[in-house]
Amino acid sequence: MTKPDLTLYLAAPRGFCAGVDRAIKIVEMALEKWGAPVYVRHEIVHNKYVVDDLRAKGAVFVEELDECPLDRPVIFSAHGVPKSVPAEAAQRQMVFVDATCPLVSKVHIEAARHHEAGLQMIMIGHAGHPETIGTMGQLPEGEVLLVETVADVAQVTVRDPARLAFVTQTTLSVDDTIDIVAALKVRFPAIVGPHKEDICYATTNRQEAVKAIAPDCDALLVVGAPNSSNSKRLVEVARKAGCDYAQLVQRATDIDWRALDGARAVGITAGASAPEVLIDEVIDAFRDRFAVTVDVVETAREHVEFKVPRILRREG
Repeated sequence: MTKPDLTLYLAAPRGFCAGVDRAIKIVEMALEKWGAPVYVRHEIVHNKYVVDDLRAKGAVFVEELDECPLDRPVIFSAHGVPKSVPAEAAQRQMVFVDATCPLVSKVHIEAARHHEAGLQMIMIGHAGHPETIGTMGQLPEGEVLLVETVADVAQVTVRDPARLAFVTQTTLSVDDTIDIVAALKVRFPAIVGPHKEDICYATTNRQEAVKAIAPDCDALLVVGAPNSSNSKRLVEVARKAGCDYAQLVQRATDIDWRALDGARAVGITAGASAPEVLIDEVIDAFRDRFAVTVDVVETAREHVEFKVPRILRREG
């Protein structure tokens, strides 16, 4: 049988960002330096394929420090951790490496700076997300108030409306965050914002690429993990941009082919913690069923690279 024609619109940029690339490299370099096992507090990044690959190399993933032996190194995930975690590791005289994305660390520094200036913080983020927990944990209890929606802004109770600042999780929907920031500024006109946008370059670029292809697609697939905030935001952005059928898939085996019956144009992108090998796997699965034409739609080029911590460098 002749395969039906299909155009795959491949978003660019997509997949790994510099912070994720750095975090994975940190685990691999730690294994080279100290040998296995190396412990990692929380998933280093939110992607099962990546985590399983590192586990096979000797990484052991745990949720809390008390699950780690004192004589083995521990790595903190790219999402960041509360201040109490490295303090506890130091108190226990553990060797630890912080793989927090530098753009998340920037938010931590901002929060600390505003706190030192006597400002109470409002964080725009998702409750329970490791990045939100890590950022809120930089300051004493009650000094960071969380809002998730515009409706939350109306309900939040602050100490002094004239002495406020806000920060955001780095992986939010750009458009949704604009609305929440606008609501904050209406309710608290004196509120101080970040010196530079907190939503990271990679999140913004991937959302812009999705907006560019979504209107031309019958369906759009986001390769990513169900616990990945930036991947879930890409699904939402695609739907808002005009593609009604937008779905998150971890692997090619997750694709619902019945839902794609009759499709002539499908978009593909990937969250910032999804490796290119999974995108290739999805494209190959489409080639098994369709006569595929791949059209790469590039909306930005990324040249960002972050150094690994000194302890892992050759001179460290």
